[in-house]
Formats: sequence, structure tokens, C-alpha cells
Amino acid sequence: MDQVIGFLNTIFWGYVLIYGLLAVGLYFTIRLKLLQVIHFPEMIRCVTGSSSTDRAGISPFQALCTSLASRVGTGNLAGVAVALYLGGPGAIFWMWMVATLGMATAFAESALAQLYKVKDAEGQYRGGPAFYIWRGLKARWAGVLFSICLLISFGLVFNAVQANSIADAMQGAFGIPKMGTGFVLAALTGVIIFGGIAAIARVAEYVVPFMAVGYLAVAAYVVVIHITEVPAMIGTIIGSAFGLTQAAGGVTGSIAAAMLNGVKRGLFSNEAGMGSAPNIAAVATPDPHHPVSQGFVQSLGVFIDTILICTATALMILFSGQLVPGSGLTGTQLTQQALEVHIGAAGPYFIAVAIFFFAFTSIIGNYAYAEGALVFLGLDNRTARTVLRTAVLAMVVWGAYESIATVFDAADASMGMMATINLVAIVMLSNLVVRLTQDYLTQRRQGKEPVFAAETMPELAGQIDAEIWTRRG
Repeated sequence: MDQVIGFLNTIFWGYVLIYGLLAVGLYFTIRLKLLQVIHFPEMIRCVTGSSSTDRAGISPFQALCTSLASRVGTGNLAGVAVALYLGGPGAIFWMWMVATLGMATAFAESALAQLYKVKDAEGQYRGGPAFYIWRGLKARWAGVLFSICLLISFGLVFNAVQANSIADAMQGAFGIPKMGTGFVLAALTGVIIFGGIAAIARVAEYVVPFMAVGYLAVAAYVVVIHITEVPAMIGTIIGSAFGLTQAAGGVTGSIAAAMLNGVKRGLFSNEAGMGSAPNIAAVATPDPHHPVSQGFVQSLGVFIDTILICTATALMILFSGQLVPGSGLTGTQLTQQALEVHIGAAGPYFIAVAIFFFAFTSIIGNYAYAEGALVFLGLDNRTARTVLRTAVLAMVVWGAYESIATVFDAADASMGMMATINLVAIVMLSNLVVRLTQDYLTQRRQGKEPVFAAETMPELAGQIDAEIWTRRG
């Protein structure tokens, strides 16, 4: 079994996804004419919509915060440190590049998730890749396989990984026993997820901005006190990215190491193209009432996760002088020591608290995705949701205490499968993404509030819910 899982991970993560995610991101960047850069202000405009007139979904801001809850995790702290240790400062440049391309991919998958969303038995919006794979490509079997993989990886195992990170951080900083952390974490998680998607969205709406702004504020302080070093550091990052400098010395100065580690960490962190965030993008009531507006919102999520938060971690490490090749100091410990240099003994404690918030919100965000998979599989009932929620809590307790490599590797293989299915689907539906985008931008240029109506694309009859997509006002 270990050999089979190892083989699948080698294929998915060594070849298919590393190159596939980049290629698809470049493909949509070209086809959408650099939309993520030229129309960046539109992302801000779309995320501030209230959607207060439609109670079937959550607001665009809540959708952004819930997706960020899942995107922003321990990878933003420990993962960035690993990328720097193995790839040198140049890894950050390649993280920026992969995030820029990923913004286009996130736009495409989230716009499609909005277009093909449905209402569940309780009248709430649901959707995601499984739905556009089924309704747009007539491949229900692939949607089922995607949903099962989503339940295994995001619904269960990745929550154990996040719980393990929290337990390690709490034990290291405060001496709290791992099992104790696991039970407290499970209790907090249970209070939220048993309230359903609406409760998760409300918590994310307050907690995610708090944790992101707090973390970025500390990073801003670090940058300010090293402001005279910023130009030289930018030069070092770019030079290291292209092998022009050996900023960290030895092999970490090579272009291959910088590119490989920067690309990997960027892809793993922002999840663009993985098929995870579209599950919550579909739950939103977009404002303007057009699928593309939620595409803009989730594209902004990639920007915040990688360009802002991952960069914040990188700068704190680089300015600290703690990045030493061959020292063995990497991961969370490197980030903690780096911040200790900047703010003293409070540094490691701050990182421990940050890991708690980052990882805890990932748990509730991941659960939100998994609940959507239940709906697609026809398990949209109280019993099934209770079983899933109980299983999530059990995995949180187990993950806090144990770390079984085989199980985590299996989750990676599962996520690799769902991401591969999703990438193929969004490329096959790319013409539709382009048409939707052109429709939205044309209305903007005409000075109108963009509105999508099913009647404007009669060829989609029977694929999308015409009642949801009717003209308003």
C-alpha cells in the first residue's frame, strides 16, 4: 500500500500537478488577457458587496474569509520557512509568480462554481467542481470521484494535520499536553461546525481578518525597522531566483532549487486549481449578481494568501539573519527564532498563537468544503452531516496526538486526484469562462451593474438553475 501511494504521489506531485497547475494558470492568464492584474480593483469592488437581499447564501466577504480560513494555514508559516531553507530567497520570487498565475485559475474555477450552483434541501446554495463536472461536462462519475477525494483529504485527514501542528506549537511554547490540546480543539471545532455553513461563515468573517491583520501588522513593523535594507533584499530575492547570487550559500543559491521550492510552496499554500475554494465560492450570493464577481473575490483570496501573508513570513525570516544553509533550523522553529530576533522573547509565543488561529480556521474551512461534497453525493441529511462532523472531531483529537505518515501520504494522493480532475474540467469549460468574463466586462464598460441571466445563454438550459440566474431589479 505504501508503494502504491508513494507512486501516485510521485506522479501527481512530481509531474502532473507541478506543471499542470502552472500551465493551466498561464493558459487562463493569456485567455483572460491578464485579467488578474488589469482588473485588480474589480476584486475589491466585488468583495465589498453585501448581498443582504438573498438569504440562501453567504455574503461575498464571508465567502472570501471562509476560503482564506482554509487557504491560510501552517504552510504560510512553516511551509515558507522550508521553501527558504531549501531554495534560498529566490523561492519567494517564484511564489509570487505562481500566485499571479494562480489568481487566474482561481477566478475560472470559482466563476464556474457560481454558475452551476444549486439549492439544497434546506434552500441554501451549494456547488463546486463536482457540480460543474456533472452538469457542464455530463461526467457524474468524475464528480463522484472528486467528492470522495475531497471528503478524504479536506474533510478528514488534513484536519488531523492541522491539529497536529497546533498541538506541537502549544506543547513547544506553553508546555500544554498534546492530548489536552486535542480535546479543547475538538470542543471548539464542534461548537462551530455543528452550526453549519452559516456559523462557519460568521466565525470566519471575524476571526480571519483579525488573524491576518494582526500577523501582517507585525510583519509591517519588521519591514519598517529594516526599511533601509528593503531595496537590497528585493535585489537579493530576484537575483537568487535567477541564480545570479548565492544569497544563502551553497546549493540553496541555485535557480533550480529556488524555482522548485517556491513553486511547490506557492501551489500548496494558495490552493488555486485544487478544486477546494470553489466549494465555498458557490455558497456565496454574488454582488453584482453575476458568476464572474465571485471569480474576482476568490482571485483576491490567492493574492492575500501568498503575495501578502507568505511574503510577510519570508521577510521576517530574511531580515532576521537566521536563515543558515545546513544548520537544520527550518519549519516552524525557523519562523519562531526569526521573530524572536525582531520582537524578543514574545516572538515564539506569537508564532504559536498565530499557528493556532491559522490552523484552527483551516479546520473549520476544510469542513465547509466537505459538507458540500455530501450534498453532491446525495447524503444531504442530518444523519450524514452528524456522522461527518463526529468523524472530523475524532480526526482532530487523533491528529493532535498521532502522526501517521501513511495516512497523510494517502491524503496527498487523494488531493492530487481531485486537483487533476478539476484542472481537466476547467480547461474543457474554458470557453464558457471567457464568455462569462466578456459579458461581465462589457456591462461594466457600458456603465451598467453586471447582471447574468440564464436566458442570455440558452445553450445552458438544463445545466444551470434558471430560477437562481434571473434578472433582478
